[in-house]
Amino acid sequence: MKKVLIITYYWPPAGGPGVQRWLKFVKYLPDFGIEPIVYIPENPTYPLLDEKLLSEVPANVTILKNKIVEPYAWASVFSKKSTKKISSGIIPNQKKQSFVQKMMLWVRGNLFIPDARVLWVKPSVTYLSNYIQENGIETIITTGPPHSLHLIGLQLKKQLNVKWVADFRDPWTTIGYHKALKLSASSAKKHKKMESEVMNNADFLLVTSPTTKKEFEVITTKPIHVITNGYDVENVSLQPLDEKFTLAHIGSFLSERNPRILWKALQELIRENNKFREAFELKLIGAVSQEVLDTITEFKLSDYVNNLGYVSHQVALEHQRKSQVLLLIEIDSEETKSIIPGKLFEYMVSERPILAIGPNDADFSVILKQTNTGTFALYDEKEQVKEAILGYFNLYLDQNLKVYPVGLQQYSRKNLTKELASLLQ
Repeated sequence: MKKVLIITYYWPPAGGPGVQRWLKFVKYLPDFGIEPIVYIPENPTYPLLDEKLLSEVPANVTILKNKIVEPYAWASVFSKKSTKKISSGIIPNQKKQSFVQKMMLWVRGNLFIPDARVLWVKPSVTYLSNYIQENGIETIITTGPPHSLHLIGLQLKKQLNVKWVADFRDPWTTIGYHKALKLSASSAKKHKKMESEVMNNADFLLVTSPTTKKEFEVITTKPIHVITNGYDVENVSLQPLDEKFTLAHIGSFLSERNPRILWKALQELIRENNKFREAFELKLIGAVSQEVLDTITEFKLSDYVNNLGYVSHQVALEHQRKSQVLLLIEIDSEETKSIIPGKLFEYMVSERPILAIGPNDADFSVILKQTNTGTFALYDEKEQVKEAILGYFNLYLDQNLKVYPVGLQQYSRKNLTKELASLLQ
């Protein structure tokens, strides 16, 4: 069986979407003749924890661990709350940032390039170079963010000439939060140089969306393959639907994902429709930025909110199946049209309609349309959002609110792993 070394930062008990992609690949790779060996930090500082995910790690997989120096652990001395938010990607609006938050962002962007896990690169290269040679490993995979892990792959490629695959779950310099890092001109230049060096030295790249592939083709001529995220066959018991007309947002609700048209549409429906007012509930599941909560209050929706906070992946899956409508919100910018949220695929197999709001030409809008799983609207299409919610509500009143998906099988984790395995042979 062919051995492949996977270098990842996020691994159970880490929670959040960054864990799922390679946890599922590792689960299914042996079915296609590949033995995965996973390298992770021994003492990571994860912003989110989900202990239940440990049960999904295959019992016979080899896990290698090596100590990491975590700047976020030091930073928590100054502000534990700010450190946790920033490390999980929740960056406050620039006008509302405290001095400590501004300082942390500047340090993160200019002293730790490409990211706060860069101190793990050197000890990892030393440790893994010996392991790779002693165990006859011919292929390594690095997955980012954090993109500093690609620097581990770069050094191992140069030293050992192993086959190296660089997997980008998100873009590097065009990711939405990159601009918020208060980069100096020289720091921005270093990011670009590293990005180019990684992309031009890897044997091939993996990306999660067609738009990211187009962006990267400007930087490198190396082969780029799109393997999206997907859904797995989860052990979730049949869930009774919520009695209320619930709109549920599951996952991090960042400041930039704050669709005022949605809040306005809901405010108008509550004012105009007595039945809607009596039945409506907004479920927020996961980390929610204060700016989003403040805007909800501004539109007088606070009385309708059920804020459950962060829950385990298993509980999140249950809410996906019992909520009446699922909300999918992406930042309205040119940089984010390439983002296909991992939860989209779990949403699609939950058999609940999806109401999505995002940028023009968003890659995930195409998937929604092709699979017949929901409605997509732009940030300036309030009437379309209001009409979609009212349409779903009327079906809810008739006890006939459901979706009829098509073509979902192509996004199953096992099928996607089969694609990956064919590239690794």
